[in-house]
Amino acid sequence: MQSVKTNKDKHKTYLGGFLLVLMCSVLLVLFDGLSAPWQNELDQQIIIKLRLPLVITACLVGAALSISSASLQVLLHNPLADPGIIGITSGASLCAALFLLLGGGLAPNILQYLLPLSCFIGAIISTILIFSVARRLAANHASVILAGIAISTISGAVVAWLHFFSDAQSMRNLTFWLMGSLHQADWPILFFAAPLLGGLIAYLMKQGRALNWYYFGQNSAQLAGLDVHKFQNKMLLVCALSVGAAVSLAGSIAFVGLLVPHLLRNFFGYDNRFILPASAILGACLLLWVELATRWFMGISLPVSMITASLGGPIFLYSVARLGKKRH
Repeated sequence: MQSVKTNKDKHKTYLGGFLLVLMCSVLLVLFDGLSAPWQNELDQQIIIKLRLPLVITACLVGAALSISSASLQVLLHNPLADPGIIGITSGASLCAALFLLLGGGLAPNILQYLLPLSCFIGAIISTILIFSVARRLAANHASVILAGIAISTISGAVVAWLHFFSDAQSMRNLTFWLMGSLHQADWPILFFAAPLLGGLIAYLMKQGRALNWYYFGQNSAQLAGLDVHKFQNKMLLVCALSVGAAVSLAGSIAFVGLLVPHLLRNFFGYDNRFILPASAILGACLLLWVELATRWFMGISLPVSMITASLGGPIFLYSVARLGKKRH
């Protein structure tokens, strides 16, 4: 009993530290390079119209991708489960590609708002397809992964053909979208997306205890009073909605969802009451750090996936190697 209480206290301390890091990261992104925004009207406009939407987008997208992946990894009993790997992100990207190619002639202000909606719809459709195919294959977790890989492969092939037939401007727009950007959202888009994403993230944070029961097997979860089938369906729907909304705001961003929960479990264990909120906080921090890195070292807005994949690959390999040493 004393050990459980000690672990809870430690987790609260760690979460407090992560929140402090997040707050510092937010302040850095907001005020970096500005001399006296409380006196300079131009600086105030930069913060309100450009940087604050960027900060909110980074926090919401990073948190949604990380906490959704952390949940999917438990639901599918697979540490490699990730919205990109199981096909949710690729479905959203395919709808974005189709819309950019077919609706390229629309006015930019209309395109700006319909494109996120098409991504959101794509994520939902791909999720329905994945689990429909999985049920036909077999009623187990491996079938979901296999169905997701199949949907992801097909989506990737269709996007490649769309590249081949698209004009130069549509190809540039599509390439930039597929590589992710934190600068696409503005206040009108966030007015609709932020409450939705915030509510979904808050819901997932509350599922730590139920996911702990589920982690030890469906029989244990049922004995604890959990309706396993209903819980699975609800969680999968919430994860799909979260990923769809995140991709609609920032495009396709690689490795964030896979990397953050995996690192946390390697260093802090498997208690989902801690892992879920910690994943959300550190996912938000990671995208803020990416924004700071591009601003400080390159001075230009680079595609987010290019940075996250370049950094995430080696870190993920280190994490896997560290886990292998622990087991031996």
